[in-house]
Amino acid sequence: MFEVIEDTLIDGVKLVPFLFITYLFMEILEHKMNNNLKEKIAKAGKTGPVWGGILGVIPQCGFSTAAASLYSGGIITVGTLIAVFMSTSDEMLPILISREVSVTTILRILGTKVVIAVISGLVAEYFYIKIFMKKEREPDIHIVCEEEHCRCEDGSFISAVKHTVKIAIYIILISFVLNLITHFWGIENIKGLFSAMPMLEQFLSALVGLIPNCASSVVITEFYLDGVISAGAMMAGLLVNAGVGMLVLFRLNRHIKQNLSIVGVMYILGVFWGVFIQIFGITF
Repeated sequence: MFEVIEDTLIDGVKLVPFLFITYLFMEILEHKMNNNLKEKIAKAGKTGPVWGGILGVIPQCGFSTAAASLYSGGIITVGTLIAVFMSTSDEMLPILISREVSVTTILRILGTKVVIAVISGLVAEYFYIKIFMKKEREPDIHIVCEEEHCRCEDGSFISAVKHTVKIAIYIILISFVLNLITHFWGIENIKGLFSAMPMLEQFLSALVGLIPNCASSVVITEFYLDGVISAGAMMAGLLVNAGVGMLVLFRLNRHIKQNLSIVGVMYILGVFWGVFIQIFGITF
């Protein structure tokens, strides 16, 4: 139990700098910048998924939490959010390095995630705006303020601190519950699921990847390195694994149907790319 608590607190503390910088940026954007600049940021959707895919691949899930907050405030587009979520590597890179995987293999995996994330983000952006004729929201930090019941007139710094503390506590509590489940259920039981249904490994891996906790990326990466799952299944799971960024999205974005649709789209895309990699025999 002590180990579970320790791991949960360490993971939560790691996210605090990302959360604070994100909320401080959002506060300054709302209080200090003019409307023209905010409009330019909001209209950056055409290139947003490209930058999202590149930045999201940085280890840990800090950028996914930042992206969820920025999306909830209407500052980035849905395509950029999906690109960041799908590119996020969470604990994958540290596991690969600790297992002494070759640099070439690591770069192939990271590069593949970035390319897929960018393509998926651009496609999602196109369908969202062109096909479904949806309009992105105007940047508005007050959406986040109202959701957190805080007083944004306290000033940019104080408001950012309040947002950070509230979200950090939320993440720690949820992560603790998920860590408990993983700890008591056991890795071997999860491994048994994949062994029992090898034909559905992409679908199962993507389901595991959707668990908003670093444990899911660890399990998927370890299973791939141990030969339990294929490259396609590994990629399917890691593409949908946005870490605790998904928790932040559901905590801050009041549009539940929209959140669920994002999760659904990510799952479909993750399975699609996993099957694609499997069919064409792509290896890393």
